Amino acid sequence: MKFVKTLVVLFALGSLITFSNCGGGGTTPEPVANQQFTKLQKTWKLTAVTLDNTSQFAPTGTYTNNFTLTVAGTKGDSKTFTYTIAGRPALSPWKANGSWDFVTDPATQIVRDPGSTTDKLDMTYSVTETTLQVQFNYQGGGYTRTDQVKGNWVFTFGL
Repeated sequence: MKFVKTLVVLFALGSLITFSNCGGGGTTPEPVANQQFTKLQKTWKLTAVTLDNTSQFAPTGTYTNNFTLTVAGTKGDSKTFTYTIAGRPALSPWKANGSWDFVTDPATQIVRDPGSTTDKLDMTYSVTETTLQVQFNYQGGGYTRTDQVKGNWVFTFGL
């Protein structure tokens, strides 16, 4: 009888060890870049903007809530991400449209116009389902009077 009990315990222990090493067969988590793209792919309406910690938002600044940023593209490995700006003032660190891509940390970093030698710009961002904040240091490009828009920019958007 003692032998049977020991055999049952050994069988149960063996089964436990064998089946505890099996994977759950769960799904592979979606890559961070794809998760972030899902959050970013919207038309964002400007709610605040600063240049070197000074508000550039109306009524004293030149930016209004008519300024929108539309992020589009195709999720996945294709890396065909685009942006379109509407309502930008004549002097702006933004072109009317261009491309973008994720860089080292896709949860917080993008590069605007990565294929351009004059317009490439590293940006830091934070995004939720309803807010987007983009920060960058603009030192000029070929499409605006750079001395008037150089500096540290923070753009805050909502839906």
